[in-house]
Amino acid sequence: MKRIILLSGLLAVSLFAQAGELYRWVDKAGKVHYGDTPPPAAALVEEKKLTDVVAPSADMPYETRRAQQNFPVTLYVGDGCGEFCVQARELLIKRGIPFSEKNLVTREEIDAFKAASGGDKVPVLAVGKTLISGFSASRWNNELDIAGYPKSASYRPLPVLPAPAVASEAAPANPPAP
Repeated sequence: MKRIILLSGLLAVSLFAQAGELYRWVDKAGKVHYGDTPPPAAALVEEKKLTDVVAPSADMPYETRRAQQNFPVTLYVGDGCGEFCVQARELLIKRGIPFSEKNLVTREEIDAFKAASGGDKVPVLAVGKTLISGFSASRWNNELDIAGYPKSASYRPLPVLPAPAVASEAAPANPPAP
């Protein structure tokens, strides 16, 4: 019985995750609810942020899924990054690494990135909690090896994700330097 409840709960959360927005609210009786649209009379409505990390796929080998679970990969790029960001993205795709890409556009994003990474140069590779500034194929491959990612994609290659949108008018005058 507990398994059925657990599985139905997981199914409900996965359905909400696909919706893009998830809210948590408390009804008048004090019960906590989750959904994609809270009722107007709900108290203590809180929007839940869903991660943009690429979800593990059944198409990936166990080794890759395990590495992704323990050491998720994020590629930080910015406007004006040019060829270095293209090479960085190609390395990850060629190697079959599941990754998310974060384009630093607004001043707030850049400032938060500087605070977290200690610098403003892109591309930056995050493998788990380790940040590597600047593109260096040998350094990046070494860190991915240590994290347990396979050296090559021995399965169907990952689809090429579209590059983040080009900066809008809200972009800062001085983007991070490569």
